[in-house]
Amino acid sequence: MRSISFPKPLLAAALGGVVVLAGFGTQNATADQVPAAGVAAANDGAETRFLELASLISQSCAPDVSSSSAHDVAAASTADGTAADPTPDSTLPILVDDVPLTTAEECAGGKHALRISKAFSGTDTATYEDMRTKLTSLRYPAARIHRMPDFSGEPVARLDLRVGAEHLALEVTDTHLGVMVEAFGAPEGVSVTEVRLKPRLDPPTS
Repeated sequence: MRSISFPKPLLAAALGGVVVLAGFGTQNATADQVPAAGVAAANDGAETRFLELASLISQSCAPDVSSSSAHDVAAASTADGTAADPTPDSTLPILVDDVPLTTAEECAGGKHALRISKAFSGTDTATYEDMRTKLTSLRYPAARIHRMPDFSGEPVARLDLRVGAEHLALEVTDTHLGVMVEAFGAPEGVSVTEVRLKPRLDPPTS
């Protein structure tokens, strides 16, 4: 497998917000906040590892500047106007349509999906808890994993892979025939659980 070198300046820029926030929290911590601070540090560590992974995958999918396509421009334009403002007096979730992924995001989604499919191959993750544990072992932070209603009795999770202005998210469904991973675009400011995807067909039974 070809190794991918990761430029340190880009990693520092991607992780800058995490480091600043961690330092601010440390300065303001008191003795009775030590357990909470420990949890926050663990969460920051998981997020840092995810950002490293996401950056490596994004770099491997980065298109040449000279070859940016109309598809990417159209996707960005559509994404800017798709997210709907929530209704303040409603307690029901407001579903929004997914947004198109750029070429680079589609590439990254495919690589994330491939590594998840390979990791789940031959494993028994019959419950959501099993699935969540497996995903966290793959460097996806628990805070980015969201439970969805079961699909034909099988657990479903969505991964929020958005970094910065990106829209990439994944839906992971574990079935008796293997894991299904679908990449989709989540609008900015909307939870990945509120994105409406096209209905799927039941998995084949033979």
